[in-house]
Amino acid sequence: MIRPAKPSDVPAILAMIRELAEYEKAPQEAKATEEQLSAALFGADPAVFALIAEEVTGEGAETVGFALWFRNFSTWTGTHGVYLEDLYVTPRARGGGHGKALLAELARICVERGYTRFEWSVLDWNAPAIGFYASLGAEPMDEWTVRRLTGEPLRALAAEAPGTSSTSDSLGGATSLSN
Repeated sequence: MIRPAKPSDVPAILAMIRELAEYEKAPQEAKATEEQLSAALFGADPAVFALIAEEVTGEGAETVGFALWFRNFSTWTGTHGVYLEDLYVTPRARGGGHGKALLAELARICVERGYTRFEWSVLDWNAPAIGFYASLGAEPMDEWTVRRLTGEPLRALAAEAPGTSSTSDSLGGATSLSN
């Protein structure tokens, strides 16, 4: 069963995010807290959304996966799309159709809302995921290379923004401009 996440799902989502980070060989990078995730998903202005995959048994429902996504925008098509940040199914539940069901629900959301793109990234060494995505008809965007700024390079570039000074805060906060 696939359903939208609710606030009580945050601990399970965060636990699966940490499992995903372990699988992707980067556990030290999973630094999100329950408070951050809760605010992003359920705060006054949600920035991200999540779906939950559950297995329903006679004893109730068990969370076995999630998809965390946000809207993006294509200037070429003039429409929104979905960017899938994370898709994860617990090892025990893999092969049970949960990943495909999560992706199918996101595709349904795209079609229903008139979104023209559904995109995500996959690590180049993750052959099982690459094969799975190919079986769905997802095409690799080989001509595009992801770029990322974090940490000191991000702060250094922010410090070069018009209106900043060497005394601005660590986030490169803007100061008033003078003519």
